[in-house]
Order: sequence, then C-alpha cells, then structure tokens
Amino acid sequence: MCQVFLAKMSEYCYTPAMKMLVFGGSGRTGQVMVRAAEAAGWSVLAPSHAQCDLADAEAVSACVLHSGAQAVVNCAAVSGLEACLDDPLQAHLINAVAPAAMALACRHTGARFVHLSTDYVLEGRKAGMKNETCKCKPLSIYGESKREGEQQVAEALPAALVLRVSWICGNPQKPSFVESTVAKALRGEPLSAIGDKVSMPTDAEDIARVVLALLPTDASGVLHVCATGSPVSWYDCARLALQQAVQQGALPALPPMQKTRLADATFFREVRPPHTAMCNAKLLSLGVPMPSVEETIARVTKRFLQRR
Repeated sequence: MCQVFLAKMSEYCYTPAMKMLVFGGSGRTGQVMVRAAEAAGWSVLAPSHAQCDLADAEAVSACVLHSGAQAVVNCAAVSGLEACLDDPLQAHLINAVAPAAMALACRHTGARFVHLSTDYVLEGRKAGMKNETCKCKPLSIYGESKREGEQQVAEALPAALVLRVSWICGNPQKPSFVESTVAKALRGEPLSAIGDKVSMPTDAEDIARVVLALLPTDASGVLHVCATGSPVSWYDCARLALQQAVQQGALPALPPMQKTRLADATFFREVRPPHTAMCNAKLLSLGVPMPSVEETIARVTKRFLQRR
C-alpha cells in the first residue's frame, strides 16, 4: 500500500502550491492541522495507516523522501497510556523511531519538520509551572517513548521544531474530556472530574495556527504550546465548560459535579503525572499569541455546541 501511496504523491509534483506532509492526519489534532493548512493554501498529503505504517521506519522515510513536501508535521502518536503500557514496543516504534525517521529524511530533503510532543515528558510530581528547561522525568511508558522521540528528533535534525502540547481539545469530531463532559450534562448524566491533577488545555486550532506561524521562521528546539494563565485541573476545565454551556443557553443551570482524586481513579492502570502545567512564555516571546485558559474553554465549548 505504501508504494501505491507514493505513486499517487507523484501526481502532486506539478502543482505550484507548497506541499505539506501530515502524519496522523485522522487524529484529533491532525484533522484540524490538515484543514488549517489547506485553508492557508498548502497542498496537503495525509497518508492513512494503510498507506504508511508508522511502525515501519523504512516506509516512513520513503513517504518523506518521495513526497516532495516542503514541510512535514507529525501529529501521530500512540497517546493512550494504557495502550503504551500494554504494547511498549509499538509505543517505542511510533512515538520515537518514526519521528526520528521523519527527521532524518527531512535532513536529506531540506523540508521543515515539526514534531508534536507532550507535557507528560516532564517531571510531574512537583507543583509549579514548567518551562522548556525544566527536568524531564516521565512517569509512564507513554511519556518515556515521547521523550525518546524528542531526543532522537533533536539528534537527527537540530533545526526541527518540537512542540509540547497538553490536554488537546477543540475538535468536535474527536471529543476530548471537555466536550465529553458537556455532552454528558446535556444528557442529564451524573458528572465527576479529578480535581488534583493540573496542566493547561490546548485548543487544536491553536496548535495548527502556531505550526503555520512558525514554519517560515528559523525557530527550532522545544517550545511549549498551551493556553496562557494559571494551572487548572480537569475539574476546573469541566466546570468552565459547563458555565459556558449555561451562558450559551444549552443548559438551564449549572449541574452538580463531584470532585474526585487522582489516587481514587482505579480505572487508570498507568501512572499519570499530577503537575505538568507548562509555561508558554518562550512561544509568546516569538510573537505568537495564545489565549487564556478561560478563552480556550469558551471557544472549544461554543464550537462543540454549534456542531453537535
């Protein structure tokens, strides 16, 4: 199937539009990235799993080398913590080896490479905002594989951009915890959310906007991409979303919601770091604005309610 995809890519060689290759184009962030890039005038190639198996480094390299793309954006990952726990080899291949193959291929073609990483690479036991120089000590197989991916990308292509993102929301086709909580409230179901795990939400549309803004620049290395403000919990995010649903007339009143503890979440089989809130000051210094937590949740909730 990879050979078929490569043959189809040759059809794009005669278009004057700049070409972008997006891995993970069917995911929560990838779908938004593809739409935003196309709206900005890029000719986008987004191979499916059947067209390019990310566990096959040679296939990944071939896709990049033969795509003719001026930019490669990796939104793909095995992001389920339990999935990584159950199959650490697959997590290693897709979260670390594949990005390294992309970076090395971009080094040969000269394409700009942007790789999405996660706040879960950080040491998350201590409270406080984390910047790009803070210690990385992941607590899970997922975090370890993503940290390895960061390191391998940097080694293969120092000019690459590694964007750490957190609590991605904002794609109604792939609802996050934020949208799912609003949906449960609309159905009248009981609500609960963990109140002692904190980070920062990130709208998928903001991720795509940041990528497009930084592609023409010489920015490289690790950048934190998330909302601006103080750390919030899952409970805080859910409550903000419910308040917006009330303000927008979707709910008659704020429904009750139980605040729970991370330690009591026995349905999790893998460790979640409790404190991974990222500081985005470095990104802001590059002239790329980011909305506040409140603005992010308001936009995400409105978008979900408009498209449900």
